[in-house]
Amino acid sequence: MVFSSLIFLFAFLPAVLMVYFLAPRSAKNAVLFVASLFFYSWGEPIYVLLMMGSITSAYLLGFPISRHRVSAPKRAGILTILSVSINLSALIFFKYYNFAASVVGLPEVAGLALPIGISFYTFQILSYTIDLYRGEIALQRSFLAFGTYVTLFPQLVAGPIVKYSEIDRALTNRTVTSSDLACGIRRFVCGLAKKILIGDALAAGYEYYKSAFSMEPTVLGAWMVAILYSLHLYYDFSGYSDMAIGLGRMLGFAFPENFNYPYISQSIGEFWRRWHMTLSHWFRDYVYIPLGGNRRGLLLQCRNLMIVWLLTGLWHGAGWNFILWGAYFGVLLILERLFLKRILERTPKVLRHLYTLLLVFVSFLIFSSEDLRFAWDCLMGMMGFGTVGFSTSILSYRLLRLLPLLAAAGVGATPLVITRMRIFLQKGGARNLLIPIGTALILVACTAYLADSTYSPFAYFNF
Repeated sequence: MVFSSLIFLFAFLPAVLMVYFLAPRSAKNAVLFVASLFFYSWGEPIYVLLMMGSITSAYLLGFPISRHRVSAPKRAGILTILSVSINLSALIFFKYYNFAASVVGLPEVAGLALPIGISFYTFQILSYTIDLYRGEIALQRSFLAFGTYVTLFPQLVAGPIVKYSEIDRALTNRTVTSSDLACGIRRFVCGLAKKILIGDALAAGYEYYKSAFSMEPTVLGAWMVAILYSLHLYYDFSGYSDMAIGLGRMLGFAFPENFNYPYISQSIGEFWRRWHMTLSHWFRDYVYIPLGGNRRGLLLQCRNLMIVWLLTGLWHGAGWNFILWGAYFGVLLILERLFLKRILERTPKVLRHLYTLLLVFVSFLIFSSEDLRFAWDCLMGMMGFGTVGFSTSILSYRLLRLLPLLAAAGVGATPLVITRMRIFLQKGGARNLLIPIGTALILVACTAYLADSTYSPFAYFNF
């Protein structure tokens, strides 16, 4: 089940909200836990058992880790390693075994499917275990509360990655005001519109130009493949994050932000402070800083950055394109740390922005291409090599039809619309009526699109 489906919008979500708000406070976690398991089992019934195994092992091992953390830290450390290993072993097996087997020549497991959301919920479980060992959080004694934390359906299958410390209090003591509900609905509908009205349209354009480039390479086709996929991925994933945050708000949880207009960045470092922020923060807190961060000299700092980015690439998927993508950003961030940052500081803002966009577009060209030969051909095509010309009449006509969508996507990827809207609404009065009316109209438009569409997946379900 996905958020952008009629069955979720008009059956699952209304039923869950109705039962949730009618249930007494003591039963709300039970409602969410059962609803989340049902949500997950809709698409992955067998893998519910795998998720429950991960939850149970982390929950049970949490007790001795907490008990021995001070009195017997070595024992607590061994138990922490055991808990982390149990959960990582499932992720590694399902996500990477067949890839590793193909590399070293071992037999592959036929039909080994990747459990949806395993990368996200595994990292959430690890954050609980590691923070418990560090003494940064208290032991969660309620299995129901811990299970609810891991399985919360708004962010179960594609994030944002929520650390236990960010919602531990809300797990046992939360309220939902009418303002929370209204804000959550608006945020959800905004994310839904970003995903299906813009993201899906960009995806269709990307598929068209990708197919056209494969048959008849052109410079315009190569650039459109890179630009359309990059914009599609942003609207698809940030739209999902908006929906997840909105759903969390409706249920009394404050999930962390995951995107902050990354395409306005003026360096690669800034881009990664704005894109998929919860993943960046996770690797910073649990990998980069424990490795020494930037405290042990420039050489080790560069090593730590490369380790983090190779792991970030692997986290996204088992494939050479993801490894190359991670190494690509690792190299860029190291270069910025060594000397590029100083050069960029003396460069006009517009050039810094173009520098960032160009490198990001190239990165997502690598990211999206399981066939690295296609990515290479596209990259060469962007520079005019190996093409039949700049464009064809059909491609140019298709671009003219896409210009309004590209303009809307470009403006929507900046704070301009939100800023102007806030200024407009500050005057109050009848203008505030535009918010609920506009939200309702957008929901109607999204519903009409979904009624006419047969498939609207989320790109990050694959990761």
